[in-house]
This record gives sequence, structure tokens and C-alpha cells, in this order.
Amino acid sequence: MWGLFKKKTQPTVAEPVESPAIAETLSTSDVPAKLPAETVPVAVLVTVVEEKKGWLDKLKTGLTATRNKLGLNVLFAGKLDEETLEQLEAQLLMADCGMPATQHLLDDLRKRWKAAGGAGDPRAMLVDALTDLLKPLEQPFAVAKEAPFVIMIAGVNGAGKTTSIGKLAKYLQGQGASVLLAAGDTFRAAAREQLAIWGERNNVTVIQQAGGDPAAVMFDAVAAGKARGTDVVMCDTAGRLPTQLNLMEELKKAKRVIGKAMAGAPHEVLLVLDGTTGQNAIAQVKAFDDALGLTGLVMTKLDGSAKGGVICAIAKERPIALRFIGVGEGIDDLRPFVAREFAEALV
Repeated sequence: MWGLFKKKTQPTVAEPVESPAIAETLSTSDVPAKLPAETVPVAVLVTVVEEKKGWLDKLKTGLTATRNKLGLNVLFAGKLDEETLEQLEAQLLMADCGMPATQHLLDDLRKRWKAAGGAGDPRAMLVDALTDLLKPLEQPFAVAKEAPFVIMIAGVNGAGKTTSIGKLAKYLQGQGASVLLAAGDTFRAAAREQLAIWGERNNVTVIQQAGGDPAAVMFDAVAAGKARGTDVVMCDTAGRLPTQLNLMEELKKAKRVIGKAMAGAPHEVLLVLDGTTGQNAIAQVKAFDDALGLTGLVMTKLDGSAKGGVICAIAKERPIALRFIGVGEGIDDLRPFVAREFAEALV
């Protein structure tokens, strides 16, 4: 996504980095493309390293409840025998990994342990097994060159849609994108007010109207985005349960209307999931995917849940890209999902 937005001027480049310590700490993939790795100032690299370390610490802290539920310190005190695997099976299920993912992980661990000749670090093997299972969900969120790039966001009541939109707007602005928001939850005044507050906080325009047709608001927002040359238009929607068929039909209509406002839109259809719902998240993913054809997921509130294992269940049963995860209430606490980071923080 780096380098797609040309509105910001290029920063002044200082002397090339020659510090082996920093080079070992940070891969070139962590450095923005608009700042070539071979010419990035040392201060910039240090800042990126510190920010990444801060996020990893926060992720590990946020997953404490799920990690404690797994109880791996006790399980892996000895060798990886069948008794230990049986205990691990129970712990994985309690952490909402689901039976298909749990069985997959246990079979994978048995193979790794056997291949290692009955020796090695079981914890490291579990990290590798988790990483391999979760890797298909790790698909970078890339804003294409459509003008504007339209994102439609859905979810059940209370999942954190509006808050996630505000955080995602901040994230996209950090990538150099201009953003416009559509308050598609037209019947709940609090939702419009909340989105307006996020808009003020991020200095982003919010298209809204009270009691109107949600699809019409989204149509107007896309039209406004096109007229203003905005990079990204994000469309909020009212929360609804998958069982509310009339409201699911309304959501389908909104998607069709967005397509009339701009051919090919929406370019991303994201489902926001509450990390505390556990296995119920699977049913939500299936229902909204069948209705809208999801392109990605956003998992919130992982820091307040012992059910973070549901991400493993999603990877096994409905592997739709997990674009972002949230482990805090701060505006910068929504970050792209990285499989190994999550696996290491979990174990």
C-alpha cells in the first residue's frame, strides 16, 4: 500500500544506515516503501523498531487471558506425550479453537515431535504449528488505485464497528491516504454522533443524515469521494444479527447501491467481530460471507477475552483474510494481523 498516495511530499533522506544492530532487529519489510531501506535515517528505523516492540508487548499482554486459559506452562513442563496432548486438547477447546482446528494442531504437533525424534521444544513446535494454520489469514490490507477505494463495514450490534472505522481511518491517514466516512447507521443517533466524533478527532469529513435510507447515504458518500478526489471512502452500517433476514436484505441492497455509485465498488467488504463472542464468531462469518461476499475480517476486543483461539477456528473452517486485530481502546490499537506475531504472543 506504500507509495500509492502521492499527495504528501517525500521526507528528506539522511545518511545511509550502517548499524548492524538495527539491521538485525528490523527487516526491510518493516520499512515504508516511500523510504528505501538503504537510505532510511537511523532515527526513523529506531522509531519503527520501538513502535513494533510496543505493539508486540501490547499484543502479548492483550492475549494474557487466552494464554492463561491454555495453561501451557504446566502442559509443557515435560515431554510431549499423549497425556500432554489430551490435556492440550481440552485447553484448546476451552480457548474456543473449535474441534477441527484443535484436531489439526494436535496432529501437526505429533508429526513435528516424531520428526524431531521425540526431542526438542514443544512450545516452539506449537508456535510453528499455529503459524502455519493461521498464515492463510495473513493477507496485507492493500488499498488499490481506484479513486476512491470504497470499504463497506458490517457486523452485529456492539461488535465495535464504529470505533474500528475511526481507528482504521487513523491508520490509513498514517499511510498517506485521504479519508471520507459515510454514517450508514441512519436510525441510531448515537452511532452518527460517535462517527462524527471520530471524524473530528481524525479531521475527516462524515457524510450523514438522520432517519434516511442507509444506501442513499452511502451513494452520496461515494459520489462525494469521487468529486473531491478522496483516496478512501468507508461506509458504516447498522449492527444486525444474521437471523434478522430483513436487515440482511437491507445490507445486500446497500452493497448494490454502492456498486451503482461506482462500478466495482465496494472494493473491500469487512466484517467486524467481537473477540469475546468465541465460537459464535464462526456463525457470523458464515452468514455475512454468504450475504455479502466478505473480503476480510476485523477482530476487536482480544484484550478482554479468553477466547482468542477462535481465530484458529476461523482459519480452519472459514479462512477469510483477517485484516486487522484490536487489543486495546487507543486509536493506534488496531493493527494488521501477522500470524507468527499472534502465535508467539499466544504461546
